[in-house]
Amino acid sequence: MEIVAVNGQKRVGLGKKETKAVRNEGLIPCVLYGGDEVVHFSTTLNDIRGVVYTPDFKIAELTVEGKAYRAILKDVQWHPVTDSIVHIDFLRLVEGNAIKVEVPLRFTGVSPGVRAGGKLQQKLRRVLIKTTPEHLISEMSVDISKLELGQSIRVRDIVVEEPGIEIMNSPGVPVATIEIPRALRSATAAAEKAAGK
Repeated sequence: MEIVAVNGQKRVGLGKKETKAVRNEGLIPCVLYGGDEVVHFSTTLNDIRGVVYTPDFKIAELTVEGKAYRAILKDVQWHPVTDSIVHIDFLRLVEGNAIKVEVPLRFTGVSPGVRAGGKLQQKLRRVLIKTTPEHLISEMSVDISKLELGQSIRVRDIVVEEPGIEIMNSPGVPVATIEIPRALRSATAAAEKAAGK
């Protein structure tokens, strides 16, 4: 599990005026909730870049006024026009407290359907899991080595190897499909037609 260090300065005022002043200084207003306290702080774009702009799931090690917190990114609010970050919510990791997080889904193995000319279509890129901080994982993987042409693999086919992890997605949702290309379809049809004559 990759951990990104984030430094923050505690925010004193929490109104609109104070928040605007924080943004004018080039800082991003943040809030950390979970556990027994709510911490309002601000940080720089450089500090949170490694947590926000990544397809991977990472834990943030927040240091605010010399106090360290382990947290996960819960929500990022973007400016509708400039696409800059307006506000960030972090959720503190408290041992024993269950949390829901989305982790990337990776494929293992090589599909015979792809070898036969099919195209792998990934339908689901992230999986919602429920777990406690001590069982937290950075990704889930699914084996596609048995997928033939035209077949799909679904959420129910994901094997959870680690204890204490529950997949929250609907079991029937397709994760990946091996699509049969049009050229291959027409070649098969032509072969069948020739065999039928």
